[in-house]
Amino acid sequence: MHYFSELLGTAVYDAAGKRVGRVADVSVRIATHPPRVASIAIRSARGGRAQAQRAVVWADVSSIEENRIHLSVTEDRVGASIPDDTLLQLGYDLMDQQIIDVNGRKVVRVNDLLLEIRTLGEQKELLLFGVDIGVGGAVRRLLQGTVPAGWLRQLEGRVKQTIIPWNFVNLIEPDPRRQVKLNISHQALGEMHPADLADIMEELTPQERQSIFATLDDETVADALEEIRPDLRPSIIDSLGMERAADIVEEMAPDAAADVLGDLSEETTEELLQDMDREDAAEIGGLMDYADNSAGSMMTTEYMAVPHSADVEAAIHLLRKSPDLPTHFNTLFLVDESGFYRGAVSMVQLLVAAPQEILDDLKMGPLISVDQNAPVKDVIDLVDKYNLLSLPVVDEQGHLAGVVTVDDVVTALHPR
Repeated sequence: MHYFSELLGTAVYDAAGKRVGRVADVSVRIATHPPRVASIAIRSARGGRAQAQRAVVWADVSSIEENRIHLSVTEDRVGASIPDDTLLQLGYDLMDQQIIDVNGRKVVRVNDLLLEIRTLGEQKELLLFGVDIGVGGAVRRLLQGTVPAGWLRQLEGRVKQTIIPWNFVNLIEPDPRRQVKLNISHQALGEMHPADLADIMEELTPQERQSIFATLDDETVADALEEIRPDLRPSIIDSLGMERAADIVEEMAPDAAADVLGDLSEETTEELLQDMDREDAAEIGGLMDYADNSAGSMMTTEYMAVPHSADVEAAIHLLRKSPDLPTHFNTLFLVDESGFYRGAVSMVQLLVAAPQEILDDLKMGPLISVDQNAPVKDVIDLVDKYNLLSLPVVDEQGHLAGVVTVDDVVTALHPR
């Protein structure tokens, strides 16, 4: 194992034993798994004057010792350093930079890098093993060259080491063209819980957020946008562009979409609604018409309702045919032929009931609902009093208009 900070400044000798210079940086090819060192940049100083940086490919390195690196070629084979955007320079591109620890679900700063020599096939390779984000890396760099190496190692042993394996690292690269050249993937971010992804996005600059959202699918961005702080949403929507922003808002639950659009200017909201599917836009626009802090402003229009006169077998058949069940689906709501709310059946009760039983006979009691114009306090009180997972919302005539779920109540009690 070798720390990058320890390699920096290490003397480099050619095959004839002549000192070529000292290590200035190390370049890796991160498109390989694990990333492999491609070349080592060398800077020499002759006559007191710094010379142009040169580079030696890893294949020409014969050994790495504690305070020197030996090459298998003579100095004349060490050529000029040629910029290559497909390579990542550890010192220039990574040290002291922010990265995403997808395992710890947070943004961290690189204090040092850990490299490992492994034998792959018939060749020895120097691989990028992990990232040091702990105090140990900071201490190592601070004292490097000022105390003997043995003392430094003993001191490090008393400090907690925090190493992130490279496979848990996601790079933050704002330049889309360089993302492609470096083959940076944010697949691990797309597999995160939306709340964790939102926390990470909130720590990044607008440009960094934009570069990452550009690589994620619309559904993932939509889920994260629901969780992101409301004050950041307008700038994020603006950076996405109206066409893609409309596609992303369409992926949201109607109540969440209404909340997001409510944070935007009236002009931006109208433009987004015009770019959306007409039916989705009408549904979201209808939710936005409710007064703030009302039951209607909290509810979602995504729920499952069936005729109260149907039997269990018909209800289960309907559920199986439904392409998209609501995210927090736990209750089946009953309505009559005119859409009036008639009760609710829990999914547990539905699954254990006989196929021929009538839903109206299985409904939970008492019949509880809330008016769409009722204050949020009434919603919270009802959910708390009856330990409800979902609360039906009805209009002035008693028609089922929507549902408030328990997660909506939690959000109302603990807004981000």
